[in-house]
Amino acid sequence: MGSLDDTICAVATPMGEGGVGIVRVSGVRALPVASSILQLRSGKSLEQIKPYQLYLGQFIWNPIQSGEDAERAIPSVLDEVLVVTMRAPRSYTGEDVVEVHAHGGPVIVNAICEALTQTGARLAEPGEFTKRGFLNGRMDLTQAEGVLDTIRANSLQSLKIAQEHLQGRLSLLIQHQRDRLVKLVAHLEAGMDFVDDDIQFIDQSELKHDTQEILGEILQLLESAEEGRMIREGIRTVIVGRPNVGKSSLLNGILGTNRAIVSHIPGTTRDVLEEAIMVEGVMIRLFDTAGLRETTDELENEGMHRANQAIEDADVLIVSFDGSLPPNDKDLSFIEKYIQKPCVMVLNKIDLPAKFSMKELQSIVNQNRISSEDGFVGEKKYVEVSALTGEGLDRLKRAIKSLAVGRQFEANDSVLVSRLRHKTLLHNAGVALKNAIVAIDDGLSAECVALELRMALNSLGEIVGAITNEDILDQIFREFCIGK
Repeated sequence: MGSLDDTICAVATPMGEGGVGIVRVSGVRALPVASSILQLRSGKSLEQIKPYQLYLGQFIWNPIQSGEDAERAIPSVLDEVLVVTMRAPRSYTGEDVVEVHAHGGPVIVNAICEALTQTGARLAEPGEFTKRGFLNGRMDLTQAEGVLDTIRANSLQSLKIAQEHLQGRLSLLIQHQRDRLVKLVAHLEAGMDFVDDDIQFIDQSELKHDTQEILGEILQLLESAEEGRMIREGIRTVIVGRPNVGKSSLLNGILGTNRAIVSHIPGTTRDVLEEAIMVEGVMIRLFDTAGLRETTDELENEGMHRANQAIEDADVLIVSFDGSLPPNDKDLSFIEKYIQKPCVMVLNKIDLPAKFSMKELQSIVNQNRISSEDGFVGEKKYVEVSALTGEGLDRLKRAIKSLAVGRQFEANDSVLVSRLRHKTLLHNAGVALKNAIVAIDDGLSAECVALELRMALNSLGEIVGAITNEDILDQIFREFCIGK
């Protein structure tokens, strides 16, 4: 990114026609730069007006900047605008800020930006306003990421998580853990200075107890990471089953529209279709896949390859069975193959005479539970539906949501981790704390324990931005749109 000494400007509202278009200016010269293209009805300068109040004015500019006509050109009024100033450090960026609220047409807001760049500003890079707010101490890194997650929220639940981060709830938890670690390290290092005098500032039992408590808090946050990710990104839900069990009909039924082509001919679905629905404030991303079977058709094989990849990445599987036909070996192989995944076992076509009961299906699953590898079995739910009539589809939607999220999120005092960056750094901090506990149990020196505690402290510091890396910051803020 450019220098922080630069004054920057950008359009802060989406491009296109709209009622209002906002151009934002920030930097040490924001007021004089903006003053050169604005004229307030009151006749006052931007330096004279009260901050945080809107003033009526005009955008005045001469777009002819070179050639013989430039000498004769007179600046003209291009739009009537509202102007507000925000003075450092009480602004979003921590710098002087001017916002120009013009009519929302792309020609107008682009002209304002062009005029500003010709009078001393430069165009902002993606996320530069928020990055300046972070660097100027207006927010920490989790709050900055909360800004982006608020903008990109795809559901009310993901918006709630984003707002918790933006309001600093995750930061407070991380900072509490860091404060406790700083205290432990300080006691250990103070004891090192008096090692010859055999003075201890903290005994081993207290040190271990406090380290275990901090580790427990970190592990609790880590437990929320998968749930938080699914709420933020949507629950990846893949419909699987042998050909003609009604997978595409299920997709259409859940969506309430004819999104997928339905046919009795096996192999109709060749690609993975993706659509999304909202269920109780959470986005469910639905994937319809090709029916898995042996075939020599090259295109169908490619479809099944993509289906297998989607299944591997899924959070929840909808394993569909045809209730109007008796179970066959292929049905049994599906149960064996996906026993370790969270699944909604769906018995479809209940509008037809039954040949495969839910009791039989549950019995088969339970038999496979006993023989599953590692003894691990993903949670299962059972739903009878008719994709044709819609019976049971609401129960199916709720079953998908309850398999993936809800337990921790519904607790009012819970804070969920939703970003991979946070999860990775919390994991690193947890590993360091576990190593510190082993070092204490093994009677290793205070230097060894302090080293592990400092590693945990650094990992937590990276989460909130107390310890920063320019490459990481650039990567984070590059995700933002220009103007934020």
